[in-house]
Amino acid sequence: MNELNTSVDSSVALESEFMPAKNVLGTDLQTCSTDPLTGFYRDGCCNTGAEDMGLHLVCIEATAEFLAFSKAAGNDLSTPIPQWGFPGVQPGERWCLCVERWKEALYHNAAPKVNLQATHISALEFVDLEQLQEYAVDDSI
Repeated sequence: MNELNTSVDSSVALESEFMPAKNVLGTDLQTCSTDPLTGFYRDGCCNTGAEDMGLHLVCIEATAEFLAFSKAAGNDLSTPIPQWGFPGVQPGERWCLCVERWKEALYHNAAPKVNLQATHISALEFVDLEQLQEYAVDDSI
């Protein structure tokens, strides 16, 4: 019986390993950014998992306005932190942002643009697709 359970468990693991995550449009999740390297797992994508307590789901295109808002709200994304391998995010760069931070920025009229193809489908549990579409960058529609 143990052998059967082991083979079932490993096949489930293999299946999930090869099934790409989906974006908010229902297609395969695309890369958000490799320069700077983003994502909770630093794989360039807004992938998520049980370890991602902040839910880094939204692929944004940073603006000076948003970065100033985020810094004032206690999440300084623009200042490099070399000891953590964090180069800092600059205006125009893409970054996987916590969905609640994006929602907060939306509420304060400071929401950055969103790459829909690189935004994880789980973001729809917190914000409406229509809200994200209002802020879509042209190449993500």
